[in-house]
Amino acid sequence: MNTSARRIAVISAGLSAPSSTRMLADRMAAATVAELGARGIQASVDAFELRDVAHDITNNLLTGFAPPALESVINAVVSADAVIVVTPIFSTSYSGLFKSFIDVLDKDSLIGKPVLIGANAGTARHSLAIDYAIRPLFAYMHANTVSTGVFAASEDWSGGGDDVAPLAARVAKGARELADAVAGSTHAPVLDPYDPDTYAQDGRSFRDLLGG
Repeated sequence: MNTSARRIAVISAGLSAPSSTRMLADRMAAATVAELGARGIQASVDAFELRDVAHDITNNLLTGFAPPALESVINAVVSADAVIVVTPIFSTSYSGLFKSFIDVLDKDSLIGKPVLIGANAGTARHSLAIDYAIRPLFAYMHANTVSTGVFAASEDWSGGGDDVAPLAARVAKGARELADAVAGSTHAPVLDPYDPDTYAQDGRSFRDLLGG
């Protein structure tokens, strides 16, 4: 088993501060780090709130270029060993801010990357949004989404949630699955696609293409 350190990128699309979306993301991240630790794998977390780069996301959509703060978030997500994403549910689906961030990612940037999905809403009636709205989005990106999605309704935070499968149990199950995916994945360095020494891939460099 590869026990080298891993890095988890956490994306939270909550709009308020403090945010129940961020609370859920933090719980999922902590549980995943604990599960990896139990497997002898050290992990660190880079957490981002999309509300902090909302204007940058809009500018990126309009111009095609990511301002520095957004570029930093994108690079952290693309280079992470796994990603945890959590969005509030608006109008029975993911938030516009969440979708806009996914839209600025390169379509191939998440291929094969382990992803744990989370969502929260005012009522448990929106819990199916994970499977009919969010999961297909990451299937299109060819990400390796784990089978469990973690949904939290308002009552989960007040102690009146599901007694059969409480929020803590759902978080733990999703974290176990993500940890298994991370532990079983190949831990390889992420190459800069514009590096002259690796541009052509297959061991050849840009200089090789020029005959240098």
